[in-house]
Amino acid sequence: MSEIVAVTGTNTEIGKTVATAALAAAALRAGRSVCVVKPVQTGVRGDEPGDVHEVARRVAPLGAPALVELLRLPEPMAPEAAADRAGVALPPIAEHAERIEKLAAEHDLVLVEGAGGVLVRLDTRGGTLADLARLIGAQAVVVTPPGLGTLNVTELTVEALTARGVTTRGIVVSRWPVEPGPVEQQNLRDLPRLTGVPLLGVVPELAPGDVPTITRTPADHA
Repeated sequence: MSEIVAVTGTNTEIGKTVATAALAAAALRAGRSVCVVKPVQTGVRGDEPGDVHEVARRVAPLGAPALVELLRLPEPMAPEAAADRAGVALPPIAEHAERIEKLAAEHDLVLVEGAGGVLVRLDTRGGTLADLARLIGAQAVVVTPPGLGTLNVTELTVEALTARGVTTRGIVVSRWPVEPGPVEQQNLRDLPRLTGVPLLGVVPELAPGDVPTITRTPADHA
């Protein structure tokens, strides 16, 4: 059966795209067909590569996932603001849901990467990634950094998803340092306990050409 996973973060610029690439890499290694969807890509112009292209670049040694951007906006802002600046109408998330469901019929796994946090608006009616995930029956993976403050924002993100009827499948800790300190080590232990959500693993800090991998035994890094 096809599977849809919504990848969200506790903030912007915390490694969500690399974590999406790690999930795609795991599926490609298992022989599954993968489609990576970005409902709204902001901060790119013309034919500049966006987040889905970064995923493809990262996993290229393993295969070529299908890449879909549903809407592209040039300003590096939240979708609603970027659309306003561009004079573009954001389509309702129901339209995104319909297109993603069609893609799910053609692929084993569809990864839907959000913009920023889970409550960033993707349309002018207040529709968020959490609302989109509920419409398409997706479970969520929450990407969060390892350092100070991650417990609070991760708990809030999981609570927001739960309140909107979305199950959080697991947490991925991004940019896990080569030499984690006491804060990172304790956060790794506390995240599943405080959120009630499984820790899927960590994505170590990467060199530019590395294929991202979710290390499922993060204790080995602690």
